[in-house]
Amino acid sequence: MKLRSATLAGIGSCLALSLLSACGGGSGTAATNGGGLPVVGVDYPRSDTDFWNSYIKYTPEYAKQLGLDIKTTNSQNDVAKLTANAQTFMSQGVKGVAMAPQDTAAIAPTLQQLAAKKIPVVTVDTRPDTGDVYMVVRADNRAYGEKACQFLGTKLGGKGKVVMLQGDLASINGRDRTEAFNDCMKKNYPGIKVFGEATNWDGAIAAQKLQTDLVANPDIKGVYMQSSFALAGTLQVLQQRGALVKPDDPKHVFIVSNDGIPEELKNIAEGKIDATVSQPADLYAKYALQYLKAAIDGKTFQPGPTDHDSTIIQVRPGLLEDQLSAPLVTSDGGTYGGVKSLKSDDQSLWGNNLG
Repeated sequence: MKLRSATLAGIGSCLALSLLSACGGGSGTAATNGGGLPVVGVDYPRSDTDFWNSYIKYTPEYAKQLGLDIKTTNSQNDVAKLTANAQTFMSQGVKGVAMAPQDTAAIAPTLQQLAAKKIPVVTVDTRPDTGDVYMVVRADNRAYGEKACQFLGTKLGGKGKVVMLQGDLASINGRDRTEAFNDCMKKNYPGIKVFGEATNWDGAIAAQKLQTDLVANPDIKGVYMQSSFALAGTLQVLQQRGALVKPDDPKHVFIVSNDGIPEELKNIAEGKIDATVSQPADLYAKYALQYLKAAIDGKTFQPGPTDHDSTIIQVRPGLLEDQLSAPLVTSDGGTYGGVKSLKSDDQSLWGNNLG
């Protein structure tokens, strides 16, 4: 990872060191708990999906490894609760905050308040539409949409109809995945008609809209779920319509998801769904906390390759994003539209190692 010290004297040596290096300006004044560990706040965005429950599981494990004490809250997909939770963190004197704001526009005033208190913020999975944070930790969400498009486009032979169960378009993730999927389809598979359905990351809404689309268009042959929130409902709808069949059956509807949770990997192996893009829940937890520790230690970063198979990009002046790897996962590990996939039983996938 390209690293530059907060002090001019350390620039030459720090550029060669990784995030875990002891190089960088130490703060020396970080608030600590009774055991001497720096205290940081972590707001969990929700606990009603397997993906975020996995993130919640990994967070205290990595906090312990990194020597951090954490205070946690859960904003339950509500920006007002996230604002209140940030106020609580400030009153508790935390020296950094990790959050995953689901409404990436409305979080700006809260970020301003934290900046005024000189409390560094790392956002996970999402990035704010405006305002600065110390680091954004997420994968390339446009690549999610592109990989899903290439998979479905290949499987459908460039013709037919697909439903895209979008997340929330108030979220940068929902917008990125939607725009990339649509752009890829228009460019590479113009013979495929896309029905875009906004769902607000709500499984019940997704199931209802999928059912409506299938009634009106029984020849739909593909579904892109922008998150595993829609998994159970999608399978139930297809089961009711007699379309939950093996991939070699003419009635099969090809499904690609985003998350890489254990249930998705199991469903791929069973032939119930066909692919997913594995979001690194474990690495989100790890690097969110690692960057907060770096912030406490007074370190700064610049764009470029990292030591953990990712790239830091500058999204806009003052805002850096570490784009972690997120592979396409299929049953055969094949290549689709130039996108190489991993097999669903690959042990490098976090979804195959969740204890």
